[in-house]
Amino acid sequence: MLQVRHSDSRGKANHGWLDSKHSFSFGHYHDPEHVGFGPLLVINEDKVMGGQGFGTHGHRDMEIISYVLSGALEHKDSMGTGSVLHYGDVQRMSAGTGVRHSEFNGDRTEQVHFLQIWIQPNQIGIPPSYEEKHFTPESKQGKLALIASNDGRNGSVLIHQNAEIYATIMAEGDRLTHELKAGRISYVHLIRGAVTVNGVHLKAGDALKITDEALVTLEQAEDAELLVFDLPRQ
Repeated sequence: MLQVRHSDSRGKANHGWLDSKHSFSFGHYHDPEHVGFGPLLVINEDKVMGGQGFGTHGHRDMEIISYVLSGALEHKDSMGTGSVLHYGDVQRMSAGTGVRHSEFNGDRTEQVHFLQIWIQPNQIGIPPSYEEKHFTPESKQGKLALIASNDGRNGSVLIHQNAEIYATIMAEGDRLTHELKAGRISYVHLIRGAVTVNGVHLKAGDALKITDEALVTLEQAEDAELLVFDLPRQ
């Protein structure tokens, strides 16, 4: 089964300093057709104006992944971690028993553009932890690069859920496949460009929910960057 999530149907929140698009129900936006997908609960595409950001706030029992697309995202948290993330950086914060953090755009002129992803963990009450890794464009070009997994293999960040996230950059002529084992579902989110997934044409910001399929097939790309989630059915 294939279900398209069109970019222009996403929830929208524009606060002036923040322009956000919600793939799933979030905050004041609620859509009963899009309340998570398996353990994947949030994909927010956030654009934060220069000199602005999210003040210190708290989370519990959530795997929070940031995928930076442009600009510089400054992170500080109650674990004592401080970092500035740029394009290619992937950040994982396991909130566990509780963590407080802030995210800020310290550049006064350039906006920061990133995806904020929340995945429900399969363990609760764990100590909070933080990790970040950098993935070059070359590591994703024409291949599915594992950026998050439950065992941290292949240089991926470790998440506390039986889930995998792959990133790829595809050019015209590239064709990629990913096998889905029994009981697994997939969510494909197109960041930029265009691509055809299992015969469905997607444009920037679109996504595809995939259930009861054995294979994810990516082809007919046009300067595409995308994320492929391999998730347990819940």
